[in-house]
Amino acid sequence: MNVPAELHYAESHEWLRLDADGTATVGITDHAQAALGDLVYIELPTVGRIVASGEACAVVESVKAASDVNAPIAGEILAVNEDVARAPETVNEDAYAAWLFKVKPADAGAARDLLDAAAYQKIIGEA
Repeated sequence: MNVPAELHYAESHEWLRLDADGTATVGITDHAQAALGDLVYIELPTVGRIVASGEACAVVESVKAASDVNAPIAGEILAVNEDVARAPETVNEDAYAAWLFKVKPADAGAARDLLDAAAYQKIIGEA
């Protein structure tokens, strides 16, 4: 299973990348997309929405199930990836390239509370 070392992870299977401009990019992990199977629909949050850490703010739906996507940190939704909404299968092809939304963190240090790659691998049984 692909678990990039430079990312932060939530136990609910979201990844977070801190960007140079102080924002954070969020998607679902490779493990999550593999467990869901072929994605057929993605509902993205509204730009400008304020989310709490752990709050369900998006939905990914596969041929097997629908699953909430939680905000790994609190903040304001700055952008959404309309390309993945139009072509959900791109998340199956590369879960780390097919981001879902960008967040302006309410707390610049919030990512420290997330899992590193090694801790996430233990959670998914890959360590």
